[in-house]
Order: sequence, then C-alpha cells, then structure tokens
Amino acid sequence: MNFEFSEEQQLLRKTVRQFVDKEIMPYIGEWDANHHFETNIIKKLAELGLMGVCIPEQYGGSGMDYNSLAIVCEELERGDTAFRTAVSVHTGLNSLTLLQWGNEYQKQTYLVPQAKGEKIGAFGLTEPGAGSDVAALGTTATRDGDDYILNGQKTWISLCDVADHFLVFAYTDKSKKHKGISAFIVERTMPGFSSNAIKGKLGIRAGNTGELFFDNVRVPKENLLGEEGEGFKIAMSALDNGRFTVAARACGLIMACLEASVKYCHERKTFGKEIGRHQLVQQMIANMEAGLQISRLLVYRAGELKNKGRRNTRETSLAKWQACDFANKAADDAVQIHGAYGYSNEYPVERYLRNSKAPVIYEGTREIHTIMQAEYALGYRQDKPLHKMLPAWPFTEDSVSS
Repeated sequence: MNFEFSEEQQLLRKTVRQFVDKEIMPYIGEWDANHHFETNIIKKLAELGLMGVCIPEQYGGSGMDYNSLAIVCEELERGDTAFRTAVSVHTGLNSLTLLQWGNEYQKQTYLVPQAKGEKIGAFGLTEPGAGSDVAALGTTATRDGDDYILNGQKTWISLCDVADHFLVFAYTDKSKKHKGISAFIVERTMPGFSSNAIKGKLGIRAGNTGELFFDNVRVPKENLLGEEGEGFKIAMSALDNGRFTVAARACGLIMACLEASVKYCHERKTFGKEIGRHQLVQQMIANMEAGLQISRLLVYRAGELKNKGRRNTRETSLAKWQACDFANKAADDAVQIHGAYGYSNEYPVERYLRNSKAPVIYEGTREIHTIMQAEYALGYRQDKPLHKMLPAWPFTEDSVSS
C-alpha cells in the first residue's frame, strides 16, 4: 500500500484548503448562528469540479480516485460540517450509487448533471420509525401501470430543501421484509412531493436538514434503480460510500481541533508559561495527533479497497466508527484546552464539539458499528462481492459502462 499522495492529490488538498480559508472560514460563524445554509458554496464547489470529484469523466466528473473524495471531505470539514455533508450526500450516497447501480439512461439523465454540479442529489432512507432498523420502513411504492405511486415520509434528510434528485427507498412488497424494499429516483418537481427543514439542531446549524413527504407521488418505472427488491442491497452499498466520507470528515475535524488548540496553546499563558508546556494539556494534544494519524490510516485503507473495486463494508465500518469517536473526543478536549473561552463562540471549538456529535449517530450509530465489528471477528458476518460493484480506478470506458 502506497502512503504517499500523488502530485494531483496534493494539489487537490491545497486547492480545497485555500477555498475553505477564503470562502467559508470568514463567514461560518455567522451562518452557523443564523442557521443559514449558503447555497453559493455548492455552486463554487461545482465550478472547481468538486461535486463529482471521483465520478468518471465520461459521466461529467473529474475522474479522480476515491481517496481524492476523502481529501475533499477532510478539508471541507475544516470549514464546517455543513458543506462536507453536502458533498458526502450528493457524491457519496447519491452519485456513487447511481454509478454503481444505474443503467445508462439513469446515468445520462441524473448522474451526468449531478457530477457537473448542475443538479444536486440527496438520499432518503431514514424515517421517524426507521433508522438503524431499515426493515421498519413505512414508505410504500405501489405499481400502477408504467408508474409507481409513492406514499410516506422521510426524516433527517440532508439537503432536503436544496436537492433536485432524491434516492428514495420504499416497500414494493412488505411481505418479503427487507427483500421487498426497492430504490427510486425521485425528482423534486414531481407532484405530491414536499419538504420541510428541521430547526433547533444541536449542531450542523449551517446545514439544511429536514423531512420529505410523498403524497401519491407518481414515479415512472424508468426511475426504479436496480430491480424490485434490490433496495436493501443498494442502500447498504450506498452507506459504504457515505460512511467512507463521514470517516474522512472525522479526520478533518480532528485536524481543525488540533490546529485551533495548538494555536491557543502558544497564545495562552498560565503560571508563567504557555499552557502547551503543561503535561496534561500535552496529553490532550498528543491524543488528537494519534487519533488523526490512526483515523487517516483506516480511511485511506478503505479508499484503496474502493480503488481496487473490492468490497469494503468491514473496513469502512471500522474507519467510520473509530474516526468519529476520535473526532468527538478531540472536540471535547479542544474545548477543555480553551477553558472558559471554549464555551464561547468567540472561538470555533464550541462549534466543533456541537458538530462532532451527529456523525457518531448517523450512517450507523457507534453501537451498530460495534456490533458489526464483533460479528466480523466472531465469524457471524461475512461479506461477499455484490453483483454490481463500484468501478475500479483508474476508470476506463469499459469498466464504468452499464
């Protein structure tokens, strides 16, 4: 395994970091305080080719490898979770799922404009009564001639009021339990669709999160992703990609906590010396550094498996679980290092702490990932290659064709 970044990846990191420093850092405090999602950031990311960074060029993307997506997510998280989430959901959960499971019509119709950033994609799985228990879905899709009629509700959906296209999971045959779930591409403009933002969140206040409602939404059969009954497999493969971006995001948050804390350690003095000279403060700094390096190793190992076109559910789960826990602890320690000032929005660390909690919950709680890793170790759970995998990188025309 090569641990060195290519020149292209180093330039990518530098580009995204400069973008964050110029376009996000000066304004994020105000956006966070006002619960404002700045859509112009998405437009500017699209202009840089970052909304389709690891989508093949033939489908409108930049054609970079999957670890390049991790780099983008890591650096965007330095700015704020809201904008990393936008890329995670749009690219990781939606676009990569279309690349993996979509037919050529669906790729040309939906993936190409998404990869170019002309349209925004989102992901609709979670419901008020169905989170970790996916089989508890209440949304239904009933066949009616050449269409499906969708009825139901989704919640905690990122980009709910912003996205143009949604991957929505619904039962086509509830008697088959999870094998009766199917996936659909739903457009915002379809009659009967509506959305509503959720207010009062602990963190990610600069993001757009909310509910989706389907009231007899008529979806043409051409918008069925995969086959009827493949929805559960599609959702789980999508989560492999989404969890990968969330794990990469955790590296970015640890990095932000470390940078802010090191800066403050040199500025603040107690008992006649910089607080960085105190051993218990050094312990917290050391833990951040260890968490960052361990998390990166886990993330980029999962990315290399993706680059090779191999199943990576186990490795991605471990990376997501551990990196998000490290990030949550790093944010808590960053507030502690800043003392009373860490409790104030005068410094960014209180926002880091608030933002660090949601990823420990979404896309598989830490408890779900703990169980998964135990079952892998005990031999109760084993992964087999899906009949449709993400194309290996570097992309060729043959490898990405339906």
